[in-house]
Amino acid sequence: MAEARTPAQIEADIARRRQELAVTLDEIGVRLHPQTIMDEVKAKAAAAVDRTAGRAYVVVNRAVVDVRAQLVSADGAPRLERIVPVAMVGVAVVGLLTLRARRRR
Repeated sequence: MAEARTPAQIEADIARRRQELAVTLDEIGVRLHPQTIMDEVKAKAAAAVDRTAGRAYVVVNRAVVDVRAQLVSADGAPRLERIVPVAMVGVAVVGLLTLRARRRR
């Protein structure tokens, strides 16, 4: 059976609960403050940008490694049989772009 409490114990319990409620209301006030909300939104946006940049870095790095593997042998020597055609295509594209630019003038 519950033990009877004295008025002093009841008053102390009320004071303690009032203090806990005040702390809770202060926390809610801080969380709902516009500056706090803006800071949280900024942090989430920065985290999203960081994740996106990290993913982009991984994709680009993987592509560079794949291209390098195609153009360089395992011992580090260039694979001329693959580099020369790529270079020729690059020169042809630059040449075509140059001709096109000259015709427009």
